[in-house]
Order: sequence, then C-alpha cells, then structure tokens
Amino acid sequence: MNASQTHAAPASAPRRPAPEPRSAYAVFRTIGTRWSDNDVYGHVNNVVYYSWFDTAVNAHLIEQGALDIHQGETIGLVIETQCNYFAPLAFPQTVEAGLRVAHMGSSSVRYEVGLFAQGEPMSAAAGHFVHVYVGRDDRRPRALPQRLRDVLAALRLNP
Repeated sequence: MNASQTHAAPASAPRRPAPEPRSAYAVFRTIGTRWSDNDVYGHVNNVVYYSWFDTAVNAHLIEQGALDIHQGETIGLVIETQCNYFAPLAFPQTVEAGLRVAHMGSSSVRYEVGLFAQGEPMSAAAGHFVHVYVGRDDRRPRALPQRLRDVLAALRLNP
C-alpha cells in the first residue's frame, strides 16, 4: 500500500466567502480613505481594514449612547477577528461600512462588517470580530449592559 492509499480522500475545499449585497447589513457609516492608507501596490493595506471594522462598530456604539470609552464601567476587548477581500479599495475612495450583529451572548458579541466602495452594490471586503465585554478595572467578563443590548438588537437582521 502506498502513502496515497492509506489516507482517505480529502474533503472538498471549504467554500470561499463571497461578496454580499448592502441588504445584508443593518446600518451604514461612511469612512474616508487617507493617502497613508494605500500601500506600495496602490491599494489600501490589509491592516487598515481592521481599523475600519473597529472604527465603524465603536463609533456606532458611542453615537447610540451604548459605549462610554472614557468613563464606562464595561469595555469591549477584541478576542477574534477575520477579513475576506473581494475587490481592492484605494485612496481617494470613500468607504461605506455596513454593520450587523451575528451573535449576542451574555458577555460577548460577534460583529460582522461589510466594506463597500461608495455606491457599489456588493462588498469589497467582509469580516468579523468578537468583543468580550469586561470590567474596566478587573478585566473580568460582565453581562452586556441593557443599553448596549438594546443597540445591538437593532443591528441583528435575523433575531
């Protein structure tokens, strides 16, 4: 028996994520690109996308009165993040970040973000990150405050 006969045939490759339409997201916020966002290849560098995820989610929570980054007793720590890229974005484009909540637990939230070139119907990139909400001082998990739960509920497409 040779080596190829001792192993089962590999399972089919995992399905690659695909771009999604704007209707897959609950709310949008506009983000301007900066000259420094582009890399030597002439498009936005991958690390900038993660910054946009953070900016879109946290700005929405702050504007909705669900997050006080300076005095709040509860803060969100990122424990997981991922991004899939479908089309390049580059300065001087305007980016529109679509937000939704995919899962809300007792102390954690999975946010999903789609990044769109302004006016485009399909996402140029899509990703997620998970916040675990903890006490500011002790960094121990905390139940999601009611105001935060209310704001997050509005970001769920399929509650």
